[in-house]
Amino acid sequence: MTDPVYRRVVIKLSGEYLAGQQGFGFDQPTIDRIADELIAARHLGTEIAVVIGGGNVVRGMEVSSRGVSRPTGDTMGMMATMMNCLALEAAIERKGTPARALSAFVMPEISELFTRAAAHKYLAEGRIVLLGGGTGNPFFTTDTTAVLRAAEIGAEAVLKATNVDGVYSADPKKDPTAKRFDRLTHSQAIEGGYKVMDATAFALARETSLPIIVFSIAEPGSIGAMLRGIGHGTIVAG
Repeated sequence: MTDPVYRRVVIKLSGEYLAGQQGFGFDQPTIDRIADELIAARHLGTEIAVVIGGGNVVRGMEVSSRGVSRPTGDTMGMMATMMNCLALEAAIERKGTPARALSAFVMPEISELFTRAAAHKYLAEGRIVLLGGGTGNPFFTTDTTAVLRAAEIGAEAVLKATNVDGVYSADPKKDPTAKRFDRLTHSQAIEGGYKVMDATAFALARETSLPIIVFSIAEPGSIGAMLRGIGHGTIVAG
């Protein structure tokens, strides 16, 4: 088996994906499958940290569009990410692999506070580390959180797991002529306005020289394949 290309990564997962086909809440078979994928990836020898969105529970921007202030709506969304971290932590540990959820918020009865030292410690111990609560601040997406945390903990790449196999010039589900890119620079991704990640995340990745690898989580074994450099995706770097 090919050795992993990266020694430490942050994997960005969509909260909506945890809902499976039901579109809302938690689909346990889907969560268990993701847990299996993360465990298999960890067994390759790569240290794994995970950032999860909260869209399967609540989306801050949608809440704020109905009259709640944007900071309050975003805080609700960040709390939803912690629910997802706890659900995935439980699934991973039930399968015999140690995991640890860390929160951007102080909530000692529920989760330890994220610090760089804590993340380094648990990753070095072989745990899969789940990073919840977003950045702890409103107006920032979990995509930006993934890049920020990757820079903070010295990860070598951000793996952005989506429902498509890379970055396209348009939505391939709506436009059959959409062009798929094998490789882009951070600047090209920003200038092209590609929606797979927000511009702030791409800009921070450019500033910190972090590659972002966009791939489809729907394909079994895709995380491990991307870690070994044999997967099918788009690399945004340079």
